[in-house]
Amino acid sequence: MVTASTLYAIAQQPPTPTRVRGTVAGVDGDTLAVKSRSGEDVKLHMAGNIVVLGLTKIALSDVKVGSFIGTTTVPGPDGVPKAVEVHVFPENMRGTGEGSRPWDLKPNSSMTNATVAQSVVSNDGHTLLVKYKDGEKKVAVSPDTPIVTYVAGDKSELKAGARIIAFMKKLPDGSLETDRVSVGRDGITPPM
Repeated sequence: MVTASTLYAIAQQPPTPTRVRGTVAGVDGDTLAVKSRSGEDVKLHMAGNIVVLGLTKIALSDVKVGSFIGTTTVPGPDGVPKAVEVHVFPENMRGTGEGSRPWDLKPNSSMTNATVAQSVVSNDGHTLLVKYKDGEKKVAVSPDTPIVTYVAGDKSELKAGARIIAFMKKLPDGSLETDRVSVGRDGITPPM
């Protein structure tokens, strides 16, 4: 009975987040201090092999058939998922996180990383058909949807005021570590 109640208590604990979105508050050695969007102060140890990527704005016309993209979507009123953002991966990141899964950007959002199979412009807007290993999805993209791509970056971009999304894991001692941070350039807030 004690074992069952302990397992129940563990199961009821909220999951450790795997990413933090926010603004860099400062850097002290290998510690990145972030003020999250929701107001929490988060300290991240930067792994020795950290990858920093810049995010720059591009046009929807830069998203071509064959591009490998990620898109956060929410259910649309007509049943077609509506893109909240689209990010184009460089060729060396093709296949990153391929598939579709729940995402924590907005309520009922999902993240789909897939290859653009078709791009259709109509009177109703722009629709992308994306295909991934286990399926496909049509995505409606409006003219105001943020479209970004990744470019090479470095740790010097992680300075106070930079807007980021950091992917993290909890270490055995309870601290948090990141080995991948995307930083917005030219005033961009990472939209994913």
